[in-house]
Amino acid sequence: MRPVDLSVLVVIPALNEEESVADVVRDVQRAYPSARCLVIDDGSGDATGRRAEDAGADVLKLPFNLGVGGAMRLGFRFARAHGHDVVVQVDADGQHDPQMIPEMIARLDGADLVIGARFAGKGDYGVRGPRKWAMRVLATVISRVARTRLTDVTSGFKAAGPRAVELFAEEFPAEYLGDTIEALVIAARAGLSIEQIPVAMRVRQGGEPSHRPLKAAVYLIRACAAFGLAMIRPRAELRSDAWT
Repeated sequence: MRPVDLSVLVVIPALNEEESVADVVRDVQRAYPSARCLVIDDGSGDATGRRAEDAGADVLKLPFNLGVGGAMRLGFRFARAHGHDVVVQVDADGQHDPQMIPEMIARLDGADLVIGARFAGKGDYGVRGPRKWAMRVLATVISRVARTRLTDVTSGFKAAGPRAVELFAEEFPAEYLGDTIEALVIAARAGLSIEQIPVAMRVRQGGEPSHRPLKAAVYLIRACAAFGLAMIRPRAELRSDAWT
């Protein structure tokens, strides 16, 4: 197995999450004390950045909202510039359980990218209607591209090893759903290995959910478009020295 340098950066993209971001930062610090915690304040209009700093995180503030993809691209570039070989993505709303971070990082011994999967037999998180159908179809199709069975391709809870950090610092997509669907396709087509582990979701600690039932049809269309865009993009080239 490829040795992994556990120089860990936990990136938390946050938009108007002043109610929860400080608790998330503290949970990360308790779960993985040696990790550096970076909050990307994605153009928030509230006290998200200040609350994160008060909790002990480093904060980068974007002047306007770029979305999760844009925020994570900045996080990967920060990681590369500061020598972090492992990046863990955690949502700022408190639904991801940072206690899973050590297990996800441990799995990077045999994979380049580890997904915290919500539909893999742990917890009771679920979705219904067109969004559920879209997620199942996309999981099936992307599993074929990645040559491994994946059940949750829209999870925002992921750990990236050295090769994935190098790739995503250059190629991470900023479009809607690019941080999930398109990023997985880019990684798979570049030859990175992808695994998943089951995780349980926690109750959202604050703010508003990003998806509502009335937006299910729009989600379906956008999800399919994100996959199509990923497949027509030129295949990313991974530098041969990215993991040496």
